[in-house]
Amino acid sequence: MAIIPPHIVDDIMQNSRIEEVIGEFVQLKRAGSNLKGLSPFTDEKTASFVVSPAKQIFKCFSTGKGGTVVSFLMEKEHYTYPEALRWLAEKYGIQLPEDKPATAEELAAISERESLHIINEFAKDHFKNNLHDSEEGKKIALSYFIERGFRPDIIEKFQLGYSINKSDDFTSAALTKGYKIDYLEKVGISKTKDNRSFDFFRGRVMFPIHSVSGRVLGFGGRTLFTDKKIAKYFNSPESIIYNKSEILYGLHFSKGDIIKYDNCFLCEGYTDVISMYQAGIQNVVSSSGTSLTREQIRLVKRYTKNITILYDGDAAGIKASFRGIDLILEEGLNVKVVLFPEGEDPDSYSKAVSSSELETYIKTNQQDFISFKAEVLLETEGNDPIKKATLIKDLAHSVSLIPDQITRSVFIPELAKRFNLKEEVIWTEVTKARNEAVEKEKKDAKRRSNAPNSTAKASTARTNTSAPHPTADPYLNEPSPFEESPSIPVEILENHNEHDLMRILVLYGPMAISLEQVGEKGQKTLLEVSVAEYICSSLNEDDLGFESPTFTSMYQLINESLQENTFLKPDFFKSQLDQGIVQFVSEIEMNKHELSHNWITRHSIFTNSEQDKLKEAVLGSVYSFKSSKVEKRIKEIQQQLIKLGTEITNEELMDLLSEQVALEQIKKAISVQLGRIIIH
Repeated sequence: MAIIPPHIVDDIMQNSRIEEVIGEFVQLKRAGSNLKGLSPFTDEKTASFVVSPAKQIFKCFSTGKGGTVVSFLMEKEHYTYPEALRWLAEKYGIQLPEDKPATAEELAAISERESLHIINEFAKDHFKNNLHDSEEGKKIALSYFIERGFRPDIIEKFQLGYSINKSDDFTSAALTKGYKIDYLEKVGISKTKDNRSFDFFRGRVMFPIHSVSGRVLGFGGRTLFTDKKIAKYFNSPESIIYNKSEILYGLHFSKGDIIKYDNCFLCEGYTDVISMYQAGIQNVVSSSGTSLTREQIRLVKRYTKNITILYDGDAAGIKASFRGIDLILEEGLNVKVVLFPEGEDPDSYSKAVSSSELETYIKTNQQDFISFKAEVLLETEGNDPIKKATLIKDLAHSVSLIPDQITRSVFIPELAKRFNLKEEVIWTEVTKARNEAVEKEKKDAKRRSNAPNSTAKASTARTNTSAPHPTADPYLNEPSPFEESPSIPVEILENHNEHDLMRILVLYGPMAISLEQVGEKGQKTLLEVSVAEYICSSLNEDDLGFESPTFTSMYQLINESLQENTFLKPDFFKSQLDQGIVQFVSEIEMNKHELSHNWITRHSIFTNSEQDKLKEAVLGSVYSFKSSKVEKRIKEIQQQLIKLGTEITNEELMDLLSEQVALEQIKKAISVQLGRIIIH
């Protein structure tokens, strides 16, 4: 894989718009100069995910994650650094150096996750070629798609393909290409039995299943044989890159329209999605034939709070889906239901009528979940009073799951009116159901706390909470600017003096400060020097450095730039491969504030702007940094004296005590300097 030159990396970073990229994954809304949305990294009900278009960075206050557009893709899609850059280059039409075929050694060096992704991409292309270029593919599979009414552009868009009905057509091609059989088996495209490897999907038309960003995670394969003993559909088995409960088929293509129309149509199968999309209703996804999961609902929730479920006339299937409706309500989404005429489904009906007729049918036939559920159950259960009472309790339970009290209060009168009951009766039933749920949760929590490893589990639960940051502004859900963020690596947080000094170096390095210089005869002159030059010379003359590996790397880059008479700006650090650096710089840019919390707390300084008191901030930070180094060395000496005890020689004792006395003098001198800065 060709290396991306630094100037092209810069070009990619300059052209990429973080709000556009993240907008493909998260529904963002304007909040002042920033954009906000629900975190894509955790489940939360209050938006704590902030994107700054001006700074081109993001910050997730629920999880502490933050960084640039590249960091986001690496975190969200598990891309490597080069893959994230290539994704952005393709999106923004930036030409990259030509790739060379990967050698066997390079393939072996790729992580397992990336190997599986690469194999799936190879499989997708192989199946597409089979469909369009092989005689069997054109005669059997392509004609099938055409008979189903799929246009050529739709077949191409959804990257449909065909697995030739030969035992090892794909497996043989993949092994010849150099891919390992164990990886082919892990993605489920190949199987091995009795020392013989064969194709799992042979004789099937292929539907690639994409991630939100468009990576192929797995496949769905439909047989073209009429033998009832053969399963109609096969799906890829779950792997480290494919978890079917967290995937919605078609979301990669539909997310833009879901945001645009603030609604998501949910159907059952692959062909339902493709046919609806072809008919012009493109905000549509599918659960791929599986029961709707909480993870899938939360995936939709990133883009809209409105779901419209499209059902065919299968009564048994509709009843089985009621649990999915309850899950949608529980997640706080609004749900509507559309039932197609008997014998029709979204696939068939979208082809039987025009696009305008399809839209009209959906608009005129959508209904709320209470009406829908009541109609279905009353039709099947009849007018038996006992069964009707059970139905009312069932519906009251569904209403009780709605987290928003106002929304619940809207549905309760509707439910009472439908069954000619007093509202108080429904209120009582809903309240009872909610209380039972609370009691159940308490019992479950108690059981978990008494279980083995409960401490670790409780810690994990607290870490994964969706509540806003504890120091967040209750109105803006943005963190206090005086709170260290949990996203900064622990090794950085452990030494606030290092953090403070590197923060000043990054934010104010090129700025000039005036210092007094005393000559040999005691004359004083003002010397203008940059912040970066002063800090680096002060540390270098005392042979001091940073303990944090992240800061050590940054300090080396700053020193090297000064030797070339250049200054590094925050954007330079945000384009680094080291994501620890990117995260730190993004963090301090997002939380750029007045004098640092530590500095204010220690010295009770209050100014309108850090830049107004830049000299004092720089000198104070340098002296505090040096003081911390001296303090640390003094403690090391004291510990060494205790450890050696009576075994210490007089010479060692005198050396250590002399060093400690000298350090105490240095510490005192630094304290005096700090005092002068504060008084000034």
